[in-house]
Amino acid sequence: MAVCARLCGVGPARGCRRRGAAREQRRGGAGDSEPDTDTDPEEAGGGAAAEDEEAAERIEGGRPPPLPAEAGPAGRAPLSLLELPPELLVQIFGSLPGTDLPSLARVCTTFRRILRTDTIWRRRCREEYGVCENLRKLEITGVSCQDVYAKLLHRYRHILGLWQPDIGPYGGLLNVVVDGLFIIGWMYLPPHDPHVDDPMRFKPLFRIHLMERKCATVECMYGHKGPHNGHIQIVKKDEFSTKCNQTDHHRMSGGRQEEFRTWLREEWGRTLEDIFHEHMQELILMKFIYTSQYDNCLTYRRIYLPPSSPDDLIKPGLFKGTYGSHGLEIVMLSFHGKKAKGTKITGDPNIPAGQQTVEIDLAHPLRLPDIENLRDFSELSRIVLEVQEQVRREEQEREHWQEEEDRSHQAASQPAAKPLGGEGTEGEETAAGAEGTTQDKAPASQPFVLPMGVISRNEDYPRTCRICFYGTGLIAGHGFTSPERTPGVFVLFDDDRFGFIWLELKSFSLYSRIKVSFQNAEAPSREAFDEMLKNIQSLAT
Repeated sequence: MAVCARLCGVGPARGCRRRGAAREQRRGGAGDSEPDTDTDPEEAGGGAAAEDEEAAERIEGGRPPPLPAEAGPAGRAPLSLLELPPELLVQIFGSLPGTDLPSLARVCTTFRRILRTDTIWRRRCREEYGVCENLRKLEITGVSCQDVYAKLLHRYRHILGLWQPDIGPYGGLLNVVVDGLFIIGWMYLPPHDPHVDDPMRFKPLFRIHLMERKCATVECMYGHKGPHNGHIQIVKKDEFSTKCNQTDHHRMSGGRQEEFRTWLREEWGRTLEDIFHEHMQELILMKFIYTSQYDNCLTYRRIYLPPSSPDDLIKPGLFKGTYGSHGLEIVMLSFHGKKAKGTKITGDPNIPAGQQTVEIDLAHPLRLPDIENLRDFSELSRIVLEVQEQVRREEQEREHWQEEEDRSHQAASQPAAKPLGGEGTEGEETAAGAEGTTQDKAPASQPFVLPMGVISRNEDYPRTCRICFYGTGLIAGHGFTSPERTPGVFVLFDDDRFGFIWLELKSFSLYSRIKVSFQNAEAPSREAFDEMLKNIQSLAT
């Protein structure tokens, strides 16, 4: 504390300095000796009050600061922060994190007065939360930049980022951002089926802002009657919930039929009469009935964008893909060594959100037949099933060696555990080499066409591809019954598009990258991202 007091020029050290100066004057000596460390509360308090008044006058009046009374020879460097001009202290304090400023305000009343300067908080709002609006306009409403920082931005900082709403199997994608002087939760929706290359759609679900000098106000944006009263509760770390307090704003005068027609136009871009497929009509009605139960209260769980590596096949991220009668869904592509995983962010009654829809084995590239033979579905099936058998044998051999290792109680680093890689059966070293060889020898692009009999929602798929890999896709009955992984083909078209051929279903899904710069969505670490994937999958199960 004595060191801090000497730095700031407050508390007992200031009194000591004054007494030391007086003592030195009486002795006729120079002021170079170390000050005494005795305390004098009365002297410290009186001196603080006088200096606080002078600092306040300098901030308000803008006059130059006088030379401190205890200053030595002219040009001496300041011994205390309080000897610096207030304008310089404003610059120093403005460069500190906003979370540190309350502690700084407790040092002395002078610092507390300086920290009331709006310039400091305007800078913190801009640098920490990207608020670029002219915050000077706030003076008209009586709201200070400090109010914006403390009551809005800092208070609700924990809900900024990407979230997945808990809407049963359907899930969703919410991005909470600072938008001007508001915090807004935007729900992102895929484009209308089957236009997978179209941009994402989005709509506001809630917003938070300040009303005069009161606390922040939460408003629900759902429905067609404008903003209305809502509530936000931070349940725990990485989880929060929203509640609408005026659900009558969600209802329409025409009743449920009008609400359904409006929802159908927004969700699918068409009317029920335009959808001739009876099964698709049932799925649409089911989704409307299910999701409308969540229009007054929702819980959200944080999700992160996948971390990237220079060795990744393409940049990981979010993609929108076609899923037959279920329409377009959002999938997160991430890389894990020699595997790539596609995790559903939005889902359907068969494969719910959170499940791993596809898994790509990057250690087993596929060389497709020529364009004529590729049209033959049986030829493609033969190639894929051969690789599937190879993968099965490798897994059995890995299990065999693991059992041998467990029985002998040998560590994995000892020679007995190494024949796996040496014999070229494990897949990582041998297949990694095969992958490198295949990619080196493969042309930059090769012709591609879907085999006869494979169904695609979007016929406008690319006719050339870079490379293909063996993979598995997750299929299940309604209600996620009897789930199983079936073989398929991962087709990489370019940096922003890939496809997957489901052999069991004889169908093709086309995926296109979501080109949106989501804010506050980076994972703090690889471990945090893996834990997030595990959590959303366990919740879906």
